[in-house]
Amino acid sequence: MAAFGAILGVACRTTLSGKSREGVRRDTPCALSRGEVEITLRRGEGDVHDGVAERHQQLGHTDDSLPVLLLSHGHGNLNYVASMHGYNPLVDFFASHGFVVIQPTHLNSKTLGLDPTGPEGPLFWRTRARDLRFILDHLDEIAAAVPGLTGRIDPNRIAALGHSAGGQTVDMLLGQTAHDPAADNELVNEKDDRVKVGVVLAAAGGGADLSDAGKQRFAWAATVDFSDMTTPTLVMVGDDDVNPMFSSRPDWRADSYILAPGPKSLVTFIGGKHSFGGVSGYDVSETTDPSTERVSVVQRLAAAYIHSVLDHDPELWTAAANAATRTEAPLVRIENK
Repeated sequence: MAAFGAILGVACRTTLSGKSREGVRRDTPCALSRGEVEITLRRGEGDVHDGVAERHQQLGHTDDSLPVLLLSHGHGNLNYVASMHGYNPLVDFFASHGFVVIQPTHLNSKTLGLDPTGPEGPLFWRTRARDLRFILDHLDEIAAAVPGLTGRIDPNRIAALGHSAGGQTVDMLLGQTAHDPAADNELVNEKDDRVKVGVVLAAAGGGADLSDAGKQRFAWAATVDFSDMTTPTLVMVGDDDVNPMFSSRPDWRADSYILAPGPKSLVTFIGGKHSFGGVSGYDVSETTDPSTERVSVVQRLAAAYIHSVLDHDPELWTAAANAATRTEAPLVRIENK
């Protein structure tokens, strides 16, 4: 049985003993179950003393039109980072800034113990995109499982963010297509117009420059096509993120920007590696370039880009991009098209 969980953080205010209390996540079973899929929600309640989660922005009980952020984790070698338990620097930031953050555990996660040698393994690339679409199909039921959230989600303000394999998953929702050699070269198109904007971090590039080893292991990845990826997208890469296992081309991970039509923006981290300073978790061992400064830039630029699209205010992105690049020692270069 395919199973995935979702972590849902909502920055909302509850009043206990006369003061605002926000934060600790606890596992809360949800009655939502549809055939192959089960969902577990984790919601915020109470004070934070153990550092599990923290909510800074306070939203009133009547605030509505909350935007949704789908967050797709990567693959990686660690057990819990590549699951609903990872990416807390991003989950906590966006939830504390008023987003409903929903994070599935995809089938490639080691926490599920599934056979990585099956038809879709080891990445379960097709199922990952369907996980996100299933969540969108059941937003009302997810909201109903969280006290005080019913009727407050704005279905027209949905964003998706993914890192590494999660970036490729988000690319699929934004319009990237591929052919599946395991299914008679069936065209796989999971584009979902409900997702209005995407942010992809260190996603895989095009098949033309995929290494021979990459083509052998991920035959479908040699067929990816960005020509229909028309959804506004912020692409983030590190200029020192080169893995010959996938491609020796230095800017290969920027193909979501290079090969896709606009509107797109590209943020290149100078000296940046695959982890962007540590977006996948607090002090996790797989971080290649630990830097709280880089993580902060990812957070702020991603939020500005998402809001510029969802709120129809391009000046938000212009201002954030200028602030990030017009400094004495900028961490990033930014391009737009």
